[in-house]
Amino acid sequence: MLDHLSIQCADPAASADFYDAVLPALGVGRVMEFGPVIGYGAEDKPDFWIGPQETGSGFRESHIAFHATDRAGVRSFFEAALAAGAEVLHAPRVWEEYHPTYFAAFVRDPDGNNVEAVCHVPD
Repeated sequence: MLDHLSIQCADPAASADFYDAVLPALGVGRVMEFGPVIGYGAEDKPDFWIGPQETGSGFRESHIAFHATDRAGVRSFFEAALAAGAEVLHAPRVWEEYHPTYFAAFVRDPDGNNVEAVCHVPD
């Protein structure tokens, strides 16, 4: 449904450090840059963009869920987020209230967004 998603960051350098650290655990990384605007994805297709806050004022939390192909990817994402100093919202676990194989971890990025890695397949 979505082609790509872009978020504005109060400190683009801190956000870039965070996403540079956690997204490789999910098989994606930095693939494109236009000055302070950075695109992340696989190969040459950026699906997720970060850039400086240029519109609006104040902060409104976003929830961003990244797909992991397996549960090891969720765990690797979580460990990378911890190493990057992220606030833990929820450690990796099965969320049966969503469905029996929904395995996810949730952390906060440097701007306070709720960032999730999720795998939908059994272990």
